[in-house]
Amino acid sequence: MILVDLHLHSTFSDGTLTPHELVRLGRRLGLSVMALTDHDTMEGNEEFLAACASQGIKGIPGVEVSGEAPYTLHILGYRVSPTGPLSDALVWIRQGREERNFKICDRLSDLGCPVDMEEVRAEAGSDLVGRPHIAKVMLRKGYVGDYYEAFHRFLKRGAPAYFPRPRLSPADAVRLIRESGGLPVMAHPMQTQLGWDDLYGLVRDLRSFGLWGVECLHPTAGILDRVELIRVTRELGLVPTGGSDFHGDNKPGISMGVSMEATAIPWARLGISL
Repeated sequence: MILVDLHLHSTFSDGTLTPHELVRLGRRLGLSVMALTDHDTMEGNEEFLAACASQGIKGIPGVEVSGEAPYTLHILGYRVSPTGPLSDALVWIRQGREERNFKICDRLSDLGCPVDMEEVRAEAGSDLVGRPHIAKVMLRKGYVGDYYEAFHRFLKRGAPAYFPRPRLSPADAVRLIRESGGLPVMAHPMQTQLGWDDLYGLVRDLRSFGLWGVECLHPTAGILDRVELIRVTRELGLVPTGGSDFHGDNKPGISMGVSMEATAIPWARLGISL
């Protein structure tokens, strides 16, 4: 058995550790393989891979693309070319995210909780800003009692300061990852909250667009869920993968690393050898 993690977030999206800090933590925990999968951006991959090389860890560049669906559906992409067609789509997504951030701040002001975008950028430490950074500013300014209250009362879907943002269809996300030389994997399938028949149909449909694998090992999947996910994934000729979805302090209680057989994944397809 080896300890790996193919689903990690850094300060380049909504994580609290830099790529280098993630890798140093991974080394302390004994991870053999790590993949950086920030939301809708590949900008942290260069720093991440350099850190992996310096720490003796096998590193895989990645991204997590948010899919447009009536439920939570994200697609992980591994070894995606930063100059492929997915890159243009990510620019469009990030522009839409920026427009949404301004709308959220304007609405919060209307609700008596003024938040300025410069404050949010300062909180994020970069221009890569999302709702978690807005929530932290709200907490710091005393508008809410804790981070989660900001989402529950103001920022989550259906709350008064929620605005949607541009997303790719799941099929387009899979297709663009493939066209950019990458390998697409369905992230945290249990978060779709679909029944098994519907989930099977969804995975089968995405396979027709080039889906390579399914993230069967994830904190949202219980032991029996994992067994069934692995069965379904292999039955469809896909690869079962795993990751913690680690975000640092933004999602407390989640530990980095999942344990799996060294031969469970065809690592050469991901550009590494063990």
